Amino acid sequence: MSGIAAVVRPEFERIALLLQGGGALGSYQAGVYQALAEAGLHPDCVAGISIGAINSALIAGNPPEKRVEKLRAFWETVSRPPLGLPHLPNLQLANDLNHQLVNQWRALGILMFGAPNFFQPRVPPPIFTPAGNPTVLGFYDTSPLRTLLETLVDFDRINAKELRFGVGAVNIKTGNFIYFDNLTHTVRPEHIMASGALPPGFPATEIDGEFYWDGGIVSNTPLQWVLDSRPRVDTLAFQVDLWSARGELPRDMIEVDVRQKDIRYSSRTRASTDQFRRMQSMRRAAAKLLRDMPDALRQTEEAELMAQEADSKVYNIIHLIYRARSYEGASKDYEFSRRTMEEHWASGYDDMARTLRHPEVLQRPDSPDGVFTFDLREQGRE
Repeated sequence: MSGIAAVVRPEFERIALLLQGGGALGSYQAGVYQALAEAGLHPDCVAGISIGAINSALIAGNPPEKRVEKLRAFWETVSRPPLGLPHLPNLQLANDLNHQLVNQWRALGILMFGAPNFFQPRVPPPIFTPAGNPTVLGFYDTSPLRTLLETLVDFDRINAKELRFGVGAVNIKTGNFIYFDNLTHTVRPEHIMASGALPPGFPATEIDGEFYWDGGIVSNTPLQWVLDSRPRVDTLAFQVDLWSARGELPRDMIEVDVRQKDIRYSSRTRASTDQFRRMQSMRRAAAKLLRDMPDALRQTEEAELMAQEADSKVYNIIHLIYRARSYEGASKDYEFSRRTMEEHWASGYDDMARTLRHPEVLQRPDSPDGVFTFDLREQGRE
């Protein structure tokens, strides 16, 4: 990875970084953030689901000059080789088959022994124990994650509201999705853990007498939370997805499993963006109509209702979507090996660096709807 030249902050009122859930794939987001930091594009708002919530906390809970260091510390900790074995970064794998075998072997080790300082197998497994508290109904114990978060994240900084911060989770009893937002909540480690409590692997997290699961069960992408937030402001949003909604037809049962995960957790980001574009067109049209209305008509109840939704704000929505290698397979979201972590990190850094080479990404849109979207895979010309 080569360094990225700093850029002048673009003319947007807010830079938002939005991080999808995806387990071990999350080091891709860390690479994206490193590239943004080197370019001097520090977010004013950061939000995440599941592993995206952890990465968001590492960013919001540290000063800008420490964020990449803390992200690196987290990812190197949870990808530490088992049983004191050395990491061999220079070991060359001859082909995709060899790479697949190494990845699957490492994934099996994660299933059996967990990830260091993140989660560990629950003994005995809860399937063999009597009915109990929801916080123990998971095949893995995630209590080590709390200690790691408390070590790497300054929660006082998050709650000082230096950055807008939010993580999504699902209330188990009501089925309702909720964002724990530092404007409305005092954020603690359990809010981050709740966002990543994906059953049946991980148990529910209790917060103030309520129990929560991973937000990805309902929505794995925080884009809508930012776009719907009030008051609306000109926004440059970097949406970092770990699952691709688009893909090839599966050819075997492993590919069937991979494809259904991609579809389930991609949260249809493009569809949400298209819907937002349509809504923003109507808002801008309403704003123009209100400006041209006679005073008497503008003071009617209907016009006042229209004015609540009307605005002329602009939005750049920049999609970065991780493209998994063929050898990663269905275990790609829990294969926490150091080699794969470094691959994901480098891929995120490279994708963000290439994206920033397109000047239109940082320019205010002049389209009638005031919305510009960019996807490196579809619009990149390199």
